[in-house]
Amino acid sequence: MNQLVKKQISAKTVVGVAVAAALGMLSLSAFYTVDEGHVGIVKRFGEAQQQVNPGLHFKIPVADQVQKLEIRTRKNVEKLKAATHEQMPVDIDVSINWTVIRSEAFELYRNYGGLDQFENRILDPRLRSAAKDAIARYKAEEIVQNRGQVIGKIEEIVIQTMKEFPVKLDSVQIENLGLPQKYLQSIETKQTEKNLAAAEKHRLERQKLEAMREVNTAEAKRDAEKARADGNAYAITTEAQAESEAIRIKGLAEAEAMQKKAEAINQSPLLVEYVRAQNWDGKMPSTMMGADQNVLWNMQSVKHNP
Repeated sequence: MNQLVKKQISAKTVVGVAVAAALGMLSLSAFYTVDEGHVGIVKRFGEAQQQVNPGLHFKIPVADQVQKLEIRTRKNVEKLKAATHEQMPVDIDVSINWTVIRSEAFELYRNYGGLDQFENRILDPRLRSAAKDAIARYKAEEIVQNRGQVIGKIEEIVIQTMKEFPVKLDSVQIENLGLPQKYLQSIETKQTEKNLAAAEKHRLERQKLEAMREVNTAEAKRDAEKARADGNAYAITTEAQAESEAIRIKGLAEAEAMQKKAEAINQSPLLVEYVRAQNWDGKMPSTMMGADQNVLWNMQSVKHNP
């Protein structure tokens, strides 16, 4: 009897522990978290019910499931074959950065499923089509030289075809562009010729500049010599004019002095005698004219005669 009771009590204990464990697991499964950069889509028996933001949330165990959607920027890369405007085949790797719009993530999930399905069904086919369309508008040389313009055209087309979907397209890039080897060789040859032509043009322009520099130097030297000659001529002319003016002034002064002296002599006969006296050397004249100025006397003979 005692053993039977013990078995019953033991069985009840096991059942109680199992129930408690099950209830504990259910209570734990009722809570879940959504990480930053994601939103949660709550599904009840498989049907999408609502969208929740990052953080801790509660759900009905068993009935509810949560699908997490990334809303950070994602990058898709497509490898494809295309043809240029002149029908040259090219292999191209094109990528696009895109983001799910947070407020419309629920509609995207309900209409298209998860992000992988949206990429496979919607985004990737349109990206491939836009890349082929854009590549076909340009010649191979234009694609090589103006890659940014081609990227802009791909981006323009894909944005236009994706404008009705709840995503934001950030940027398109051409990751790799494979052209035929013969064409690459022809481009290299052509570029080499352009470089040589540019180098020759630079050399000719440099020679032209050097020639112009020599001409300018010669002209500057000529102008300097002319200026120096003009300066010398001007100095000589100025000096001659100054000397001529000095002579003229001196002549006028002398003439004026002589005129004043003559006027003074005319006005004062005594002045004549005074001048003679100043100029006399103290000797008597050796000859003297007679009164009638016809006889010339020898004063020395007269002086020594008793």
